[in-house]
Amino acid sequence: MPKSPKFKAKLSALLKQIYPNADQADLRERIVSAFWPEGAVTRTRTRPPSNNLWNETDTLVITYGNSLVDGMHKPLDLLRHFLEKNVAGVISGVHILPFFPFTSDDGFAVTDYTTVNSNLGDWSDIRRISDEFKLMSDLVLNHVSSFSTWFQEYRQGHPPYDKFFFEASPDEDLSSVVRPRTSPLLREVSTVNGPRHVWCTFSHDQVDLDFRNPDVLLEFLRVIRLHVDNGVRIVRLDAVAFIWKEIGTSCIHLPQTHAIVRLIRLLFDYASEPLVLLTETNVPNTENLSYFGNMNEAHSIYNFSLPPLMLHAMLNGTSRALNRWQMAMPPAQLGCAYLNFTASHDGIGMRGAEGLITQEETDAIVGAIRDFGGLVSMRSLPGGGEKPYELNITWFDAMKGTVEGADDLQFERFLCSQTIVMALEGLPAFYIHSLLATPNDHAGVEKTGINRAINRHRWDYPTLREHLEDPDSIHARVLSEMKRRISVRIRQKAFHPNATQFTLHLGDDFFGFWRQSINREQSIFAIHNVTREHASIPTHAINLIGGEAWVDLLSGEEITANDAAIDFAPYQCRWISNRH
Repeated sequence: MPKSPKFKAKLSALLKQIYPNADQADLRERIVSAFWPEGAVTRTRTRPPSNNLWNETDTLVITYGNSLVDGMHKPLDLLRHFLEKNVAGVISGVHILPFFPFTSDDGFAVTDYTTVNSNLGDWSDIRRISDEFKLMSDLVLNHVSSFSTWFQEYRQGHPPYDKFFFEASPDEDLSSVVRPRTSPLLREVSTVNGPRHVWCTFSHDQVDLDFRNPDVLLEFLRVIRLHVDNGVRIVRLDAVAFIWKEIGTSCIHLPQTHAIVRLIRLLFDYASEPLVLLTETNVPNTENLSYFGNMNEAHSIYNFSLPPLMLHAMLNGTSRALNRWQMAMPPAQLGCAYLNFTASHDGIGMRGAEGLITQEETDAIVGAIRDFGGLVSMRSLPGGGEKPYELNITWFDAMKGTVEGADDLQFERFLCSQTIVMALEGLPAFYIHSLLATPNDHAGVEKTGINRAINRHRWDYPTLREHLEDPDSIHARVLSEMKRRISVRIRQKAFHPNATQFTLHLGDDFFGFWRQSINREQSIFAIHNVTREHASIPTHAINLIGGEAWVDLLSGEEITANDAAIDFAPYQCRWISNRH
């Protein structure tokens, strides 16, 4: 156990909140043994909150382990080859989505948390990638596959798994439960003890675990330690908001859920490895922000409002909603950072835009996405009814046009959206299919019957390499320009994830903000034209200091305080800096 009275006191306080009826001393020892097996190294004191776990050079790529295949080599070997050949030195980290054996949901119905899916590779392949890139893994802790050993043991009544899963009665009032899906919440299963109804937040193949049993938490702490020992340095808590259930409540964001996040963070703060905890909570903005806690929960949270608001801005040619949201966003607390993204393996979640855009605007976006070949997934509302939960489309195809229809500015519109992600306060993350300008995979949807398959294409690697070797292909053009802009970004101290940021008031045509380095030596005015029209702003609108040499880092163009105006082509972005 870490030799710190503070550690013991904090852990004890959390355990009393989560498991008040447990033998506290025994459970404390079991938790420490699970996370630090005999011989593991701990810190003698806590790692205090600081902004030193990341800097401006950190950028992530999000990918499945088999996004690239060729039928001959292990997909993880192909992924490593792609990363080394195409993004090394530009992108510092990689989030490999669940790389374990599974039965459904493209990896999020796990059957075994301790082994790598043999169709991808093995732990040695994971370690080789972690030797070159900061590695993020998924802790799918809300549920497991109904075909997993854990669940089969539960059905047979074998301890400890006989108490691993959350049961409820269909006669109970579950109308308050917040759902991300429209499928029935309970699934009846046969067990040696008779029929039981198990809780399934996401699907009937994804059976929810019962964290009221401390053995469940202990099992996941052992899984985290296995990941860390194999090179993982960022742990993503998948669907963590749902892990604690109480009949008669919403079963989301309950106090015990936050306490479990704080407990994991406490262990991370005493780990000898520099570990980052990321929570995945696709919920309205205020609820999402709560997972920072008081600098004692997640190091990083997904900026879930950004994708739908970015989509709104690009499809409508106005920064109004984006600006209003950004002006109300607090800077991340000390030791915390936003994770900024527009696309991921899931669709474009709409919950983050709730209360920020109107129903009429939402309907217009949904219509445009359908026109561009996208699909819409719904969620059930408490008390009945449905509402769009996410839009299923590749981000590149979502940029085909505006609410008025498709046009010939897809490339420019796409780059504008991604350049904003690079410049905002926080850590930027890019889905591999955004980097590659992958189009909608309608064949994948038809084959699987799953809407999300539209954005989960598996590239034939030799075909992809041919595209990337052709400088005129859209895939090569997008990857080349994305790498160029990221290369510019990672050299700027003012783009540290926690550097100062102020939103600029430049009218609805522009989304702009001012960044200043922590040492105050560099300023960057990051300004982005979100319209398909030529536009300009008077130079005095951004108060450039006279006598300093200002330059647009993206174009190399010099700009002075004496210029009457700064011109922008459709969707042009400028990073105007005094140091370069």
